[in-house]
Amino acid sequence: MTAGAWAELLRVSALFTVPGDALAGAAAVGRRPGRSTALAACASLCLYEAGMALNDWADRDEDAVDRPHRPIPSGRITPRAALAAAGALTAAGLALAARAGRPAFTVATGLAATVWAYDLRLKHTPAGPAAMAAARGLDLLLGATATRTAPAPRATRAALTAAALLSTHTYAVTTVSRHETQGGSTTAPLAALAAVAGIGGAVVREGPASRGAPARILLTALTGAYLRTAVRPLAHAALNPSPPLTQRAVGSGIRSMIPLQAALAARAGATGTGLALMGLVPLARALSRKVSPT
Repeated sequence: MTAGAWAELLRVSALFTVPGDALAGAAAVGRRPGRSTALAACASLCLYEAGMALNDWADRDEDAVDRPHRPIPSGRITPRAALAAAGALTAAGLALAARAGRPAFTVATGLAATVWAYDLRLKHTPAGPAAMAAARGLDLLLGATATRTAPAPRATRAALTAAALLSTHTYAVTTVSRHETQGGSTTAPLAALAAVAGIGGAVVREGPASRGAPARILLTALTGAYLRTAVRPLAHAALNPSPPLTQRAVGSGIRSMIPLQAALAARAGATGTGLALMGLVPLARALSRKVSPT
């Protein structure tokens, strides 16, 4: 078992899309990132990686046919080791969330249950995309609840709205991903295109109109970065739904979560957080050339 095999199993290139969930959640409820936010982000990373390991363990027989190069079917990582890693990472994520407060632990428990249900039962059912979308939404809410002080009702509504936008994006990308090995679907990328356009419009429309022109310009730029990252690969997959183009659309859809998280943070007034998150984009792009995020 090599470090490269574990990096591939755990999809380390997609890790850069995770911390922004907690940061966007904290921004939505008007909190500056602090110790509890860092704990929530670390818990998110652990639970995300647990899902990656469990996903490949659950799909090991299918991957032996469709993706024999993956770490488990190729023999570079044993099924037992992958399952043990999933369990250990889940335990670590819950422990970190508990240190961020009881509300965060409650959300993290729901998130962990959703991850395990998706990988073991729901992935190949019609409920699969909804389960994945719920997991991303809960991840954002984990950051929003990572404090011992409950947010005000208005802040709670803002967090739920941000979670809904991120969940909608995740649902659309997950629907496309169901065709990445066989291709052949034009409907899924077209529907995802419509969803991405709607999300972009909602983010800009409900942005910080009262905070002045600079905030509006930044929000527009971040939303534009989100659209640029997601739209073109989805359009290519819609025109030619081959497996390579579909996989490229899924990878871009995953990476586009970073500018979406940045836009959601800026929408809530956390411009510094939004700009900091955009610094993760080139890192995610560079690492995705070495390790596939899908």
